[in-house]
Amino acid sequence: MDFDTSKSLVKFTNPILVMNKAEKGKEEKKRLPQLIKTPKYAKEITADRCTDTQEILNCILPPREWEENGQIWREQVSSEPATRADVLKLGEQLDRKLQQQQARETGICAIRRELFNQAFDEIIRQVTVNCAERGLLLLRVRDELRMTVASFQSLYESSIGYGMRKALMAEQGKLEFEDKIASLKMEKNRLQNELQQLKQSYDILDRRTAELKATEEKRHQQDLQALQRKNAELKVSLSCFIITFV
Repeated sequence: MDFDTSKSLVKFTNPILVMNKAEKGKEEKKRLPQLIKTPKYAKEITADRCTDTQEILNCILPPREWEENGQIWREQVSSEPATRADVLKLGEQLDRKLQQQQARETGICAIRRELFNQAFDEIIRQVTVNCAERGLLLLRVRDELRMTVASFQSLYESSIGYGMRKALMAEQGKLEFEDKIASLKMEKNRLQNELQQLKQSYDILDRRTAELKATEEKRHQQDLQALQRKNAELKVSLSCFIITFV
């Protein structure tokens, strides 16, 4: 992997050739020289345990190596003190890179966070050169901030996963409710059809009942009139019979 030091806001020294092609062929079975690793916690680094400023800087910002055309190159953080002009230049570079890489001004932005991390590392480097203890204290602040951001990122990712699970559950529940709604609509249509059939049957029975009632009333009237005529005839016959005997 090729490194471009111009892409970083941290000031590094000029790259140094560590191993060429011939040496690489001889040492290909051996591991490359190990770089100084940053301790797990910033408070583990103390100025008393380090012999010089460069060693402290290497603990804060480890040197980096890369391979280019079969050669191994290494560069480490510069121990050159920063002037006021360097600080102003750092601010200008930060603003320019934010604009060039189209970083968001607000909200979550990985580009903006990375650039500000580089700027903070460069400030720590500048402070450490002048005062190692102050630089180590700033390192603890940086690590605490990164740990806090990582915690928020982990919480955000877990909340996203939780939200996705809830969304899937809601979608599944939505499908179940849609199926239930469709089933209820079919049941409703079936009951409406059955109701319509029952209404038709009721209307037919009602008409038949009315016709039957009318027929019965007509026959009853006819029977009543026949009985009334017969009664009148019997009355006349009875009167004649009484007159004859009298």
